[in-house]
Amino acid sequence: MAAGGSAIRGSRVGAGPMGEQDHGFHADRVAVSYWDILGNETIRHFSASLPDEEIPETIDSPSSGLPAGRNQANPPEVAKLEPYKTHLAYVKERRTEEEAEALLDEALQQLRARRGTASAQ
Repeated sequence: MAAGGSAIRGSRVGAGPMGEQDHGFHADRVAVSYWDILGNETIRHFSASLPDEEIPETIDSPSSGLPAGRNQANPPEVAKLEPYKTHLAYVKERRTEEEAEALLDEALQQLRARRGTASAQ
């Protein structure tokens, strides 16, 4: 014989009173369709009392992970990603020696000026 919790034989664990949606007292909803660039449609439901300005224009499509918009004829474009930069590309972007020296001199002057104002107080 198994002894256990206080559940009555034949009852579901966690069973409780029916929710509002089972009684028919749920809020009115509006279905809004979103399309991604691949043509996938996603339907989201929003409260009918929600103003149209608060319904988002774009969402992320769950089927493709791409941005989806409310305009079927003109869905949002996929974001352009920059290609991976190699070390050589970063080396080519470095400043010239003259620019580097000018920046260093400017930084040193600012530090000396701060040091001078701090010691004067």
